[in-house]
Amino acid sequence: MREPVRVACVQAEPVALDRAGTIEKLAGLTAEAASTGAQLVVFPEAFVPAYPSSVWAKYLAGWADPRAKAAYALLAREAVEVPGDAVERMAEAAREHGVWLLVGVTERDPEHPGTLFNSLLYLGPDGRLAQRHRKLVPTNHERLVWGPGDGRGLRALETPLGRVGGLICWENYMPLARFALYESGVEIYVASTADDSDAWQATLVHLARESRAFVVAPSHFQRPSAYPDDFPLREAFDGLEVIGRGGSAILGPDGAYLAGPLYDEEGILYADLEPARLDEERQRFDPAGHYHRPDVFRLKVRD
Repeated sequence: MREPVRVACVQAEPVALDRAGTIEKLAGLTAEAASTGAQLVVFPEAFVPAYPSSVWAKYLAGWADPRAKAAYALLAREAVEVPGDAVERMAEAAREHGVWLLVGVTERDPEHPGTLFNSLLYLGPDGRLAQRHRKLVPTNHERLVWGPGDGRGLRALETPLGRVGGLICWENYMPLARFALYESGVEIYVASTADDSDAWQATLVHLARESRAFVVAPSHFQRPSAYPDDFPLREAFDGLEVIGRGGSAILGPDGAYLAGPLYDEEGILYADLEPARLDEERQRFDPAGHYHRPDVFRLKVRD
Protein backbone atom coordinates (compact mmCIF):
# COMPACT_ATOMS: atom_id res chain seq x y z
CA MET A 1 0.00 0.00 0.00
CA ARG A 2 1.31 3.41 -0.97
CA GLU A 3 -1.78 5.55 -0.47
CA PRO A 4 -4.73 5.49 1.96
CA VAL A 5 -7.58 3.23 0.88
CA ARG A 6 -11.25 3.53 1.79
CA VAL A 7 -12.92 0.14 2.17
CA ALA A 8 -16.58 -0.78 2.50
CA CYS A 9 -17.59 -3.93 4.37
CA VAL A 10 -21.17 -4.78 3.42
CA GLN A 11 -23.53 -6.60 5.76
CA ALA A 12 -26.71 -7.13 3.78
CA GLU A 13 -29.46 -9.65 3.36
CA PRO A 14 -29.59 -11.40 0.00
CA VAL A 15 -32.77 -11.79 -1.95
CA ALA A 16 -32.50 -15.39 -0.88
CA LEU A 17 -32.17 -17.97 -3.63
CA ASP A 18 -32.82 -15.33 -6.29
CA ARG A 19 -29.56 -14.80 -8.14
CA ALA A 20 -30.73 -11.91 -10.31
CA GLY A 21 -32.46 -10.12 -7.43
CA THR A 22 -29.45 -10.49 -5.17
CA ILE A 23 -27.06 -9.17 -7.81
CA GLU A 24 -29.28 -6.15 -8.40
CA LYS A 25 -29.19 -5.46 -4.67
CA LEU A 26 -25.41 -5.89 -4.76
CA ALA A 27 -25.19 -3.35 -7.59
CA GLY A 28 -27.20 -0.82 -5.59
CA LEU A 29 -25.10 -1.28 -2.47
CA THR A 30 -21.92 -1.00 -4.53
CA ALA A 31 -23.17 2.32 -5.91
CA GLU A 32 -23.92 3.51 -2.37
CA ALA A 33 -20.46 2.53 -1.14
CA ALA A 34 -18.74 4.11 -4.13
CA SER A 35 -20.63 7.37 -3.55
CA THR A 36 -18.81 7.71 -0.21
CA GLY A 37 -15.41 7.22 -1.86
CA ALA A 38 -14.98 3.50 -1.23
CA GLN A 39 -12.37 1.92 -3.50
CA LEU A 40 -12.79 -1.67 -2.28
CA VAL A 41 -16.26 -3.13 -1.60
CA VAL A 42 -16.54 -6.56 0.04
CA PHE A 43 -19.62 -8.79 0.37
CA PRO A 44 -20.12 -11.82 2.68
CA GLU A 45 -19.53 -15.51 2.15
CA ALA A 46 -21.87 -17.08 -0.43
CA PHE A 47 -23.87 -13.84 -0.65
CA VAL A 48 -25.15 -14.83 -4.09
CA PRO A 49 -27.69 -16.41 -4.02
CA ALA A 50 -27.65 -16.91 -0.18
CA TYR A 51 -25.54 -18.69 2.39
CA PRO A 52 -27.09 -22.14 3.04
CA SER A 53 -27.63 -21.79 6.77
CA SER A 54 -27.39 -24.89 8.95
CA VAL A 55 -30.96 -24.08 10.03
CA TRP A 56 -32.15 -25.60 6.77
CA ALA A 57 -29.08 -27.15 5.10
CA LYS A 58 -28.95 -29.88 7.76
CA TYR A 59 -32.08 -31.35 6.16
CA LEU A 60 -30.03 -32.15 3.06
CA ALA A 61 -28.78 -35.18 4.99
CA GLY A 62 -32.22 -36.67 4.55
CA TRP A 63 -31.67 -39.60 2.21
CA ALA A 64 -34.91 -39.28 0.28
CA ASP A 65 -36.56 -36.14 1.68
CA PRO A 66 -38.25 -34.52 -1.34
CA ARG A 67 -38.20 -31.11 0.37
CA ALA A 68 -34.43 -31.30 0.80
CA LYS A 69 -33.93 -32.36 -2.79
CA ALA A 70 -36.05 -29.47 -4.00
CA ALA A 71 -34.19 -26.97 -1.79
CA TYR A 72 -30.81 -28.13 -3.10
CA ALA A 73 -32.05 -28.05 -6.68
CA LEU A 74 -33.19 -24.45 -6.16
CA LEU A 75 -29.78 -23.45 -4.78
CA ALA A 76 -28.05 -25.15 -7.71
CA ARG A 77 -30.32 -23.46 -10.23
CA GLU A 78 -29.60 -20.01 -8.75
CA ALA A 79 -25.84 -20.57 -8.36
CA VAL A 80 -23.33 -18.42 -10.26
CA GLU A 81 -21.67 -19.90 -13.33
CA VAL A 82 -18.08 -18.77 -13.90
CA PRO A 83 -17.83 -17.47 -16.55
CA GLY A 84 -21.40 -16.42 -17.12
CA ASP A 85 -23.98 -13.65 -17.22
CA ALA A 86 -24.10 -13.25 -13.43
CA VAL A 87 -20.36 -12.58 -13.28
CA GLU A 88 -20.73 -10.09 -16.13
CA ARG A 89 -23.45 -8.21 -14.24
CA MET A 90 -21.30 -7.97 -11.10
CA ALA A 91 -18.32 -6.95 -13.21
CA GLU A 92 -20.47 -4.24 -14.76
CA ALA A 93 -21.19 -2.85 -11.29
CA ALA A 94 -17.46 -2.81 -10.46
CA ARG A 95 -16.65 -1.12 -13.77
CA GLU A 96 -19.48 1.42 -13.57
CA HIS A 97 -18.39 2.62 -10.14
CA GLY A 98 -14.63 2.15 -10.57
CA VAL A 99 -14.18 -0.10 -7.54
CA TRP A 100 -12.59 -3.41 -6.64
CA LEU A 101 -15.44 -5.75 -5.77
CA LEU A 102 -14.98 -8.98 -3.76
CA VAL A 103 -18.06 -11.20 -3.64
CA GLY A 104 -18.80 -14.57 -2.07
CA VAL A 105 -20.88 -16.84 -4.32
CA THR A 106 -22.09 -20.38 -4.66
CA GLU A 107 -20.35 -21.31 -7.89
CA ARG A 108 -21.41 -23.79 -10.53
CA ASP A 109 -18.85 -24.85 -13.13
CA PRO A 110 -20.67 -24.95 -16.49
CA GLU A 111 -18.34 -27.73 -17.71
CA HIS A 112 -18.96 -29.89 -14.62
CA PRO A 113 -22.30 -28.69 -13.20
CA GLY A 114 -22.86 -31.57 -10.79
CA THR A 115 -20.80 -30.05 -7.97
CA LEU A 116 -21.17 -26.63 -6.34
CA PHE A 117 -18.35 -24.60 -4.78
CA ASN A 118 -18.09 -21.86 -2.18
CA SER A 119 -16.09 -19.23 -4.05
CA LEU A 120 -14.66 -15.75 -3.55
CA LEU A 121 -14.55 -13.64 -6.74
CA TYR A 122 -12.23 -10.66 -7.23
CA LEU A 123 -13.60 -8.22 -9.79
CA GLY A 124 -11.51 -5.25 -10.85
CA PRO A 125 -12.61 -1.71 -11.74
CA ASP A 126 -11.99 -2.60 -15.39
CA GLY A 127 -14.66 -5.29 -15.16
CA ARG A 128 -12.16 -8.13 -15.25
CA LEU A 129 -12.42 -11.26 -13.11
CA ALA A 130 -8.94 -10.93 -11.64
CA GLN A 131 -8.95 -13.90 -9.28
CA ARG A 132 -11.15 -16.70 -7.98
CA HIS A 133 -10.71 -18.82 -4.87
CA ARG A 134 -12.77 -21.89 -3.95
CA LYS A 135 -13.07 -22.75 -0.28
CA LEU A 136 -10.69 -25.61 0.42
CA VAL A 137 -12.79 -27.52 2.96
CA PRO A 138 -16.52 -26.95 3.49
CA THR A 139 -17.40 -26.87 7.17
CA ASN A 140 -19.87 -29.12 8.99
CA HIS A 141 -23.28 -28.97 7.22
CA GLU A 142 -21.63 -27.24 4.24
CA ARG A 143 -20.26 -30.62 3.14
CA LEU A 144 -23.82 -31.48 2.15
CA VAL A 145 -23.77 -28.51 -0.23
CA TRP A 146 -20.32 -27.75 -1.63
CA GLY A 147 -17.41 -29.79 -2.93
CA PRO A 148 -13.79 -29.16 -1.78
CA GLY A 149 -11.93 -26.37 -3.51
CA ASP A 150 -8.35 -26.13 -4.75
CA GLY A 151 -5.21 -24.05 -4.34
CA ARG A 152 -6.09 -21.31 -6.81
CA GLY A 153 -6.38 -17.87 -5.28
CA LEU A 154 -4.25 -18.67 -2.22
CA ARG A 155 -2.08 -15.66 -2.90
CA ALA A 156 -2.64 -11.98 -2.34
CA LEU A 157 -3.45 -10.16 -5.55
CA GLU A 158 -1.32 -7.15 -6.44
CA THR A 159 -3.63 -4.18 -7.07
CA PRO A 160 -3.19 -0.39 -7.16
CA LEU A 161 -4.79 -0.38 -3.69
CA GLY A 162 -2.24 -2.81 -2.26
CA ARG A 163 -2.01 -6.57 -1.99
CA VAL A 164 -5.50 -7.97 -1.41
CA GLY A 165 -6.09 -11.60 -0.42
CA GLY A 166 -8.73 -13.59 1.34
CA LEU A 167 -9.91 -16.82 2.90
CA ILE A 168 -13.46 -17.97 3.47
CA CYS A 169 -14.82 -18.51 6.99
CA TRP A 170 -13.15 -21.46 8.76
CA GLU A 171 -10.35 -21.60 6.19
CA ASN A 172 -9.01 -18.90 8.45
CA TYR A 173 -8.36 -21.62 11.05
CA MET A 174 -6.04 -23.41 8.58
CA PRO A 175 -2.50 -22.26 9.48
CA LEU A 176 -0.95 -23.16 6.13
CA ALA A 177 -3.68 -21.42 4.14
CA ARG A 178 -3.09 -18.27 6.18
CA PHE A 179 0.65 -18.53 5.69
CA ALA A 180 0.19 -18.80 1.93
CA LEU A 181 -1.34 -15.32 2.09
CA TYR A 182 1.40 -14.05 4.38
CA GLU A 183 4.15 -15.25 2.03
CA SER A 184 2.54 -13.28 -0.79
CA GLY A 185 2.63 -10.10 1.29
CA VAL A 186 -1.08 -9.61 2.00
CA GLU A 187 -1.90 -6.09 3.17
CA ILE A 188 -5.70 -6.12 3.03
CA TYR A 189 -6.92 -9.48 4.31
CA VAL A 190 -10.54 -10.38 3.52
CA ALA A 191 -12.12 -12.88 5.95
CA SER A 192 -15.69 -13.31 4.71
CA THR A 193 -17.79 -15.58 6.89
CA ALA A 194 -21.11 -16.97 8.02
CA ASP A 195 -19.86 -17.41 11.60
CA ASP A 196 -21.86 -15.01 13.75
CA SER A 197 -20.56 -16.27 17.10
CA ASP A 198 -18.85 -14.11 19.70
CA ALA A 199 -15.81 -16.38 19.41
CA TRP A 200 -15.34 -15.35 15.78
CA GLN A 201 -14.45 -11.85 16.90
CA ALA A 202 -11.48 -13.26 18.83
CA THR A 203 -10.44 -15.00 15.59
CA LEU A 204 -10.52 -11.71 13.70
CA VAL A 205 -8.33 -10.02 16.29
CA HIS A 206 -5.84 -12.87 16.02
CA LEU A 207 -5.86 -12.73 12.21
CA ALA A 208 -5.04 -9.05 12.26
CA ARG A 209 -2.29 -9.40 14.85
CA GLU A 210 -0.75 -12.44 13.15
CA SER A 211 -0.90 -11.12 9.58
CA ARG A 212 -0.11 -7.52 10.57
CA ALA A 213 -2.57 -6.63 7.83
CA PHE A 214 -5.88 -4.81 7.70
CA VAL A 215 -8.74 -7.30 8.06
CA VAL A 216 -12.08 -6.76 6.32
CA ALA A 217 -14.62 -9.31 7.55
CA PRO A 218 -18.16 -9.21 6.12
CA SER A 219 -20.57 -11.65 7.77
CA HIS A 220 -23.92 -12.96 6.58
CA PHE A 221 -27.17 -11.49 7.86
CA GLN A 222 -30.40 -13.34 7.07
CA ARG A 223 -33.98 -13.50 8.24
CA PRO A 224 -36.67 -16.00 7.21
CA SER A 225 -38.49 -13.15 5.47
CA ALA A 226 -35.71 -13.03 2.85
CA TYR A 227 -36.76 -16.46 1.52
CA PRO A 228 -39.56 -17.08 -0.97
CA ASP A 229 -42.89 -18.18 0.49
CA ASP A 230 -42.69 -21.47 -1.38
CA PHE A 231 -39.18 -22.37 -0.16
CA PRO A 232 -39.40 -26.17 0.31
CA LEU A 233 -37.86 -26.14 3.81
CA ARG A 234 -39.63 -23.06 5.10
CA GLU A 235 -40.91 -24.91 8.18
CA ALA A 236 -37.29 -25.05 9.39
CA PHE A 237 -37.65 -21.34 10.16
CA ASP A 238 -40.58 -21.76 12.55
CA GLY A 239 -40.09 -19.62 15.65
CA LEU A 240 -37.02 -17.85 14.25
CA GLU A 241 -36.71 -14.14 13.54
CA VAL A 242 -33.03 -14.17 12.55
CA ILE A 243 -31.04 -16.91 10.80
CA GLY A 244 -27.65 -15.17 10.71
CA ARG A 245 -27.06 -12.13 12.93
CA GLY A 246 -23.95 -10.77 11.21
CA GLY A 247 -20.93 -9.52 13.10
CA SER A 248 -19.13 -7.73 10.26
CA ALA A 249 -16.05 -5.74 11.20
CA ILE A 250 -12.91 -3.99 9.95
CA LEU A 251 -9.70 -4.21 11.99
CA GLY A 252 -6.27 -2.62 11.89
CA PRO A 253 -2.96 -4.53 11.82
CA ASP A 254 -2.72 -4.26 15.61
CA GLY A 255 -6.07 -6.04 16.08
CA ALA A 256 -7.96 -2.88 17.03
CA TYR A 257 -11.43 -2.36 15.57
CA LEU A 258 -11.77 0.36 12.98
CA ALA A 259 -15.48 -0.35 12.45
CA GLY A 260 -18.02 -2.78 13.89
CA PRO A 261 -18.82 -5.39 14.83
CA LEU A 262 -22.32 -4.89 13.45
CA TYR A 263 -25.13 -7.23 14.55
CA ASP A 264 -28.82 -7.78 13.81
CA GLU A 265 -29.20 -5.28 10.98
CA GLU A 266 -28.08 -4.41 7.50
CA GLY A 267 -25.40 -1.80 7.07
CA ILE A 268 -22.15 -0.81 5.39
CA LEU A 269 -19.06 -0.35 7.53
CA TYR A 270 -16.36 2.02 6.29
CA ALA A 271 -12.74 2.57 7.22
CA ASP A 272 -9.85 4.55 5.80
CA LEU A 273 -6.75 2.36 5.80
CA GLU A 274 -3.46 4.20 6.34
CA PRO A 275 -0.42 2.40 4.88
CA ALA A 276 1.86 3.72 7.62
CA ARG A 277 0.03 1.50 10.09
CA LEU A 278 1.41 -1.58 8.31
CA ASP A 279 4.99 -0.40 8.78
CA GLU A 280 4.38 0.53 12.40
CA GLU A 281 3.09 -2.92 13.32
CA ARG A 282 5.48 -4.97 11.16
CA GLN A 283 8.58 -3.50 12.76
CA ARG A 284 8.16 -5.95 15.64
CA PHE A 285 6.56 -8.87 13.78
CA ASP A 286 6.42 -9.89 10.12
CA PRO A 287 5.18 -13.51 9.83
CA ALA A 288 6.79 -14.15 6.45
CA GLY A 289 9.73 -11.78 6.83
CA HIS A 290 12.04 -11.12 9.74
CA TYR A 291 9.98 -13.34 12.06
CA HIS A 292 10.12 -16.29 9.66
CA ARG A 293 12.72 -19.08 9.42
CA PRO A 294 12.66 -20.32 5.80
CA ASP A 295 15.80 -22.35 6.55
CA VAL A 296 13.66 -24.40 8.97
CA PHE A 297 10.14 -24.16 7.48
CA ARG A 298 8.96 -24.30 3.88
CA LEU A 299 5.45 -24.20 2.42
CA LYS A 300 4.62 -25.55 -1.05
CA VAL A 301 1.24 -24.63 -2.50
CA ARG A 302 -0.14 -26.59 -5.45
CA ASP A 303 -2.33 -24.06 -7.18
